[in-house]
Amino acid sequence: MKELKNFMRAKTKLKSKSQNKKPIGIFDSGFGGLTVMSAMRKKFPNENLIYFGDTAHVPYGSKSKDAVIKFSKNIAAFLLKNNVKLIVAACNTASAFALTALQKSVDIPVIGVIEPGAQSAVNATKIKKIGIIGTEGTISSKSYVKAIKKISKASVYGQACPLFVPLVEEGWTNDAAASYIAQIYLAPLREKKIDTLVLGCTHYPLLKSVLQRAAGNKINLIDSADAVTVKAGNLLANNLLLNDSKKRGSLSFYVSDNPEKFKKIGAKFFKGRIKKVKKIDLG
Repeated sequence: MKELKNFMRAKTKLKSKSQNKKPIGIFDSGFGGLTVMSAMRKKFPNENLIYFGDTAHVPYGSKSKDAVIKFSKNIAAFLLKNNVKLIVAACNTASAFALTALQKSVDIPVIGVIEPGAQSAVNATKIKKIGIIGTEGTISSKSYVKAIKKISKASVYGQACPLFVPLVEEGWTNDAAASYIAQIYLAPLREKKIDTLVLGCTHYPLLKSVLQRAAGNKINLIDSADAVTVKAGNLLANNLLLNDSKKRGSLSFYVSDNPEKFKKIGAKFFKGRIKKVKKIDLG
């Protein structure tokens, strides 16, 4: 029996060894997920990363749940064809609407940004008062509220901020317009006297300085990109899937529309060079 256990353990290690060079797939409705890719590149420079931005259907925040599930499954199928070992739904709306469907339909791990962000918020709050800002879809789904309530009795307050995404994509991340809009959006959360604020959209880390001023300097800002990177690392390590190569990993970028625009705007989100972007028609 002991010999059989040792054999099975060795077999598992050999299998993992053959899989650890496979890429990690990351997807988003557009550009925001590049903040997750940037965090993962920094944390795991030897991992091969594939990014898909569904720029033909951006934004997901205003789409129906059925539409987001359909788009997400099509993207997952594309990533599986590229032999990925892990899929990261870097879009908050896709994480809210499609994560469960994806986890049921594919045979590799799929993680989203909501549960890691919720756990980080619970860890950070001292007075159990947490604010969430995000797209209309993310906030209306109450996905963060549900995730936090599973692990804490903290009070949770949501605020939809639909103007933040276009502000970021226009490059207006630290000017008077962004500051004014942030003050208006965050006013209800300030009234609730929160001490922790979850940036529930992958665009929002680019507004950190504006959001910090609007929320108050003592407020903890939770970046879901950092939180999901930690979860991805733990998952890969526990399954012996971390790439142990000494060579720097490859980067691949795919979109469903307008690759030139993606290269231009994507440079604001990704702390690295986007050399080539390929357009893929998912049907």
